[in-house]
Amino acid sequence: MQHDVRLRAVARAIYDACYPSEDWAPIAFAEAERFGTIHYRQAVDAALRARGLLATLVTAQLELI
Repeated sequence: MQHDVRLRAVARAIYDACYPSEDWAPIAFAEAERFGTIHYRQAVDAALRARGLLATLVTAQLELI
Protein backbone atom coordinates (compact mmCIF):
# COMPACT_ATOMS: atom_id res chain seq x y z
CA MET A 1 0.00 0.00 0.00
CA GLN A 2 2.89 2.34 0.64
CA HIS A 3 3.58 2.69 -3.09
CA ASP A 4 0.12 4.18 -3.69
CA VAL A 5 0.20 7.37 -1.64
CA ARG A 6 -3.34 8.49 -2.49
CA LEU A 7 -4.93 5.14 -1.72
CA ARG A 8 -2.99 4.95 1.55
CA ALA A 9 -4.26 8.44 2.47
CA VAL A 10 -7.84 7.36 1.82
CA ALA A 11 -7.34 4.20 3.89
CA ARG A 12 -5.92 6.28 6.72
CA ALA A 13 -8.85 8.71 6.58
CA ILE A 14 -11.28 5.81 6.74
CA TYR A 15 -9.30 4.19 9.57
CA ASP A 16 -9.28 7.43 11.56
CA ALA A 17 -13.00 7.99 10.96
CA CYS A 18 -14.01 4.46 11.90
CA TYR A 19 -11.56 4.00 14.76
CA PRO A 20 -11.23 7.49 16.28
CA SER A 21 -9.76 6.46 19.61
CA GLU A 22 -7.95 3.68 21.40
CA ASP A 23 -11.34 2.40 22.55
CA TRP A 24 -12.12 1.42 18.96
CA ALA A 25 -8.69 0.30 17.72
CA PRO A 26 -5.80 -0.59 20.00
CA ILE A 27 -3.05 0.94 17.85
CA ALA A 28 -2.44 3.87 15.53
CA PHE A 29 -2.74 3.57 11.74
CA ALA A 30 1.00 3.22 11.05
CA GLU A 31 1.32 0.32 13.47
CA ALA A 32 -1.87 -1.28 12.20
CA GLU A 33 -0.45 -1.04 8.68
CA ARG A 34 2.85 -2.57 9.73
CA PHE A 35 1.16 -5.50 11.48
CA GLY A 36 -1.68 -5.87 8.97
CA THR A 37 -4.40 -5.83 11.62
CA ILE A 38 -8.03 -6.51 10.84
CA HIS A 39 -8.77 -2.82 11.41
CA TYR A 40 -6.19 -1.88 8.79
CA ARG A 41 -7.40 -4.49 6.32
CA GLN A 42 -10.98 -3.25 6.70
CA ALA A 43 -9.89 0.35 6.04
CA VAL A 44 -7.95 -0.74 2.94
CA ASP A 45 -10.95 -2.72 1.68
CA ALA A 46 -13.16 0.34 2.14
CA ALA A 47 -10.61 2.51 0.30
CA LEU A 48 -10.47 0.08 -2.61
CA ARG A 49 -14.25 -0.03 -2.82
CA ALA A 50 -14.46 3.77 -2.68
CA ARG A 51 -11.86 4.05 -5.46
CA GLY A 52 -13.93 1.76 -7.66
CA LEU A 53 -17.13 3.67 -7.01
CA LEU A 54 -15.50 7.03 -7.59
CA ALA A 55 -13.95 5.84 -10.85
CA THR A 56 -17.38 4.74 -12.03
CA LEU A 57 -18.87 8.12 -11.14
CA VAL A 58 -16.12 10.03 -12.93
CA THR A 59 -16.53 7.89 -16.03
CA ALA A 60 -20.28 8.46 -16.01
CA GLN A 61 -19.80 12.22 -15.67
CA LEU A 62 -17.31 12.28 -18.54
CA GLU A 63 -19.80 10.48 -20.76
CA LEU A 64 -22.28 13.30 -20.16
CA ILE A 65 -19.88 15.90 -21.54
